[in-house]
Amino acid sequence: MTDTGPHTYPVDTHGDPLTFAVSGLMADVPGTLRDYVVDGVDVDPGEGLVLAEPVRGTVRVTRTNRGLVVDARLRAVLAGECARCLQPLVTPVQFRIDEEVLPTIDIGSGLPVPLEEGGDPEAPRLTDHHELELRPLVAEAISLQEPIAPLCEPACSGLCPECG
Repeated sequence: MTDTGPHTYPVDTHGDPLTFAVSGLMADVPGTLRDYVVDGVDVDPGEGLVLAEPVRGTVRVTRTNRGLVVDARLRAVLAGECARCLQPLVTPVQFRIDEEVLPTIDIGSGLPVPLEEGGDPEAPRLTDHHELELRPLVAEAISLQEPIAPLCEPACSGLCPECG
């Protein structure tokens, strides 16, 4: 495995900080690693969810013989309300994205890379410009962390202190 060491690669500060240009990594040998720090990125998680604090964490991208493996360890804070008393509350969430991402264009020939027979058409793919777009994966991971019935405290008595 080729490790580029403790060097952390910068994110794009002019474009989307969750889109990574990986053409250089795709040209490297399998086992090559790139580490990125995600710090204070706003994401729209959809489905009526609201972030109280932006996404933070680390992303490790590893070159494989087929494409890339993404290992992201991220955290955010969801804004919401208590399911019993309806008071505003925040819920810290931690989540991990562990995905294989395949190319759409061969880095050597420039020809399209067809989906393997039996391959998942919904599997994450690089863009035609060899970019890794993590925003949809992060939004999906956040939405999966939404608590079903968040409580401001375990003993919350609800709207009515007598009957709940």
